[in-house]
Amino acid sequence: MKKDLGAKTIIEPTQVLVVGTYDADGKANAMTAAWGGICCSSPTCGAISVRKARKTYDNLMETKAFTVNIPGKEHVREADYFGIASGKNEDKLLRAGLTAVSSEAVNAPYIKEFPLNLECRVLHVYDLGAHTQFIGEIINAKMDVDLLNDGEKPAIE
Repeated sequence: MKKDLGAKTIIEPTQVLVVGTYDADGKANAMTAAWGGICCSSPTCGAISVRKARKTYDNLMETKAFTVNIPGKEHVREADYFGIASGKNEDKLLRAGLTAVSSEAVNAPYIKEFPLNLECRVLHVYDLGAHTQFIGEIINAKMDVDLLNDGEKPAIE
């Protein structure tokens, strides 16, 4: 038996994506986003949805670049913190004790301690209402070598 719930934003469990951006002054910021994922294979693209009130929204509009960083289980607390605190009020990466590394592919930082990083250039921006969706072409992906089988393919387990 099923119960109708009406229109809901339910896909559970949600994934944890940490979006890295720079502001106009080159200061790194990180924001946790559950609404996003891979959206195209050619060109290789990912999508994230961000509220206009977020610092990350301003950064994305300014730099037209972002990273998607996937934390390991040892960084669950930091990922949660990135979704609660505001980059308008504090340096979240500094407070979390994590390292922002400048991407060589796009104008955005990736998080060194997280095992997977996607470096994206904004291709499209769609105002959806409460959120704005940013479609980014994945210019490069980085993954910790100890998580690769044969040095090439991600070890999914």
